[in-house]
Amino acid sequence: MENYKSDVEIKLVALDMDGTLLNKQGQVSEANRHAIQAAKDKGIIVVLSTGRSLTTSREHADSLELNSYFVTVNGSEIWDENRELVQRNLVKSEHIEWMWELSQQHNTQFWAISTERNFHNEMPEDIHRLEWMKFGFNIDDDNTRAIIMKELQDKGEFELSNSTLKNIEVNLAGINKAKGLELVCSRLGLEMKDVMAVGDSLNDLAMIKAAGMGVAMGNAQDLVKESADWVTATNEEDGVAKAIDKWVLKKY
Repeated sequence: MENYKSDVEIKLVALDMDGTLLNKQGQVSEANRHAIQAAKDKGIIVVLSTGRSLTTSREHADSLELNSYFVTVNGSEIWDENRELVQRNLVKSEHIEWMWELSQQHNTQFWAISTERNFHNEMPEDIHRLEWMKFGFNIDDDNTRAIIMKELQDKGEFELSNSTLKNIEVNLAGINKAKGLELVCSRLGLEMKDVMAVGDSLNDLAMIKAAGMGVAMGNAQDLVKESADWVTATNEEDGVAKAIDKWVLKKY
């Protein structure tokens, strides 16, 4: 598909963080940093589009001097260039409670993101006091993961994805990174065909499919690679820089 896409004109770059922009140490490589700066110098908008909350991703955006929109919690929150909230999409607290009980029933690790803070393998006494955006299961056992996935699917209320092969990420139905980027594009007067989206996991799949140039990391899950327009190097090999060099800066 590479020849078909050779004339694509990218105006916005959307980057997943974990497994994509960040290496195994959770850091941005110098090559990635330089490529992002070069794209910005060319007038390209660079947007982080992550499963993380603003609290756990803001530091990287600031270090890259990104003064653009921000898609967090898999599209549950959209922030503008001033870090002002544009949109928030919540999961009902009773659904969060139900998922927490499901995790207890199957003895899995879990995490949850509220508008106030992140929780890991613990929950507040009053779940209904908080507003929630995402629940996640960490499940080593394949059979247990399949059982929980079926329960979640049968509920019919959720957007289901993952950020590793061992977890399940749960957002409000219809909420994903593509929807978040569509809102960003509409506010900037752009279209999804103007976007290059780069990611590695199922929570990146929607934006990779929707973007004009969907790029899978070399370390991406197989389905993500199959759905992408192009596969770059791994997150340990400056895959983001290579994608920017090729499709944005047109270096090769």
